[in-house]
Amino acid sequence: MNQTVSPPAVPGQATVSGGSGSASPTFSPLYQQIKALIMQSLQTGEWKPGELIPSEVELAYRYKVSQGTVRKAIDELSADNLVVRRQGKGTFVATHHEARVQFRFLRLMPDAGDAHQPENHILEVKRLRGPAEVARVLDIKAGDSVVFIRRLQHFDGVPTIMEEIWLPGAIFKGLTAERLAEYKGPMYGLFETEFGTQMIRASEKLKAVAADELAVELLKVQPGTPMLSVERVAFTYGDRPVELRRALYVTTDYHYHNELI
Repeated sequence: MNQTVSPPAVPGQATVSGGSGSASPTFSPLYQQIKALIMQSLQTGEWKPGELIPSEVELAYRYKVSQGTVRKAIDELSADNLVVRRQGKGTFVATHHEARVQFRFLRLMPDAGDAHQPENHILEVKRLRGPAEVARVLDIKAGDSVVFIRRLQHFDGVPTIMEEIWLPGAIFKGLTAERLAEYKGPMYGLFETEFGTQMIRASEKLKAVAADELAVELLKVQPGTPMLSVERVAFTYGDRPVELRRALYVTTDYHYHNELI
């Protein structure tokens, strides 16, 4: 007889599932279970971006585990950029309004000098029915409402990044070109503050391409100029895809920087 034994309500040591008369235990370290419980609280909005979360002692009491177990869980959440430790103040939910988080998703760095934020120029925002390929990536039905954004990003007055951004329309109701243009912070900060959607991780594909007609027009490069094409899918809590972003980077004075750890 097939059976499934659900994990205990109180953090335990293993989940056992089986089929065809066999049982296969799957062990989850206790700190990983505590990490998952904290993630649930972040996902449900119990602690909002920028807010202080309970101390390690309070969380240990709440989950009936040692403070060391909680510390290890928070260490991983910090490494994942979901929370931020501040010496002498405590641990806070990460927010896209912090510069360190902004540069987590912007990997184009100058060959010389310090990294800095680009100037955003919104060219187009429209609501339309999602193409099948976009719907598939965003895990929505083909034809469902999506928001399409085209923008340029300038560094020191020079157009350097051209982006096409696709968002699920059901989540981003009321997002307009006017709102994007008047907002002075990072786009992900706007999504977080006004639409309750926090980007917590992204998957990217990079490819070398030649400048097409649109890139020539908007980025002021010569036809066939070598460019870096970056396709990013950003996810919120629960590994839910909420953004498809396709960008072309001019890399004459810039490079794509990533740290593999």
